[in-house]
Amino acid sequence: MAALPLPSTLLPATRLRGRRRRALSFGALVPAILLALALLLGAGGPAGAHDELTGTNPAEGATVDVLPPSLELGFSNVPSGIGAQVQVLDEAGADWADGPVSIVDRTATQPLRSGAPAGEYTVNWRVASSDSHPIEGTFAFTTLQGSSTVPDSVTTPGPVETQDAPANETQTAGVSDFPWSIVLMIAALVAIAVALALTARKKLGADR
Repeated sequence: MAALPLPSTLLPATRLRGRRRRALSFGALVPAILLALALLLGAGGPAGAHDELTGTNPAEGATVDVLPPSLELGFSNVPSGIGAQVQVLDEAGADWADGPVSIVDRTATQPLRSGAPAGEYTVNWRVASSDSHPIEGTFAFTTLQGSSTVPDSVTTPGPVETQDAPANETQTAGVSDFPWSIVLMIAALVAIAVALALTARKKLGADR
């Protein structure tokens, strides 16, 4: 016996079910795209941040008896020793830093000259972050008494040099570059979502 043809009234319902399945398939992709976007933003935030200055000795704004034999800077990660510079300037602008900066683990140590006068000192520092970007900052402290030993010579420095810095830009500690890589990934996800939406719309239109 020949098969009876389907009633014409059933055809629109079949097409409607097909359109619903396609709409549901596209709808299931939207949460996955949003989840991937959230994961990218969550993972990309800390990665874009440079190292930060966590503390100093003497501390910022502190008052000490005399200038200590060395000054210490603590960081959130191990900085590079390339291009590290520290100036310790008295009120007359003389630099009391003595020799190169020594970096051990997360601490940068700058030896200081003896014979420093009492008064306020300004510290200008620059190091290479663990991600190779230079970071810098300034803080001040005060000494109550001058050292008893007077050094042979004290230099009056110019500005901190930048030729040894391992990157073209200098960033303030704790401030990250604009996360262009994250922006590009977001744009790619948005483009995928738009393409899927257009494809689903075309298929829905073709089934009508």
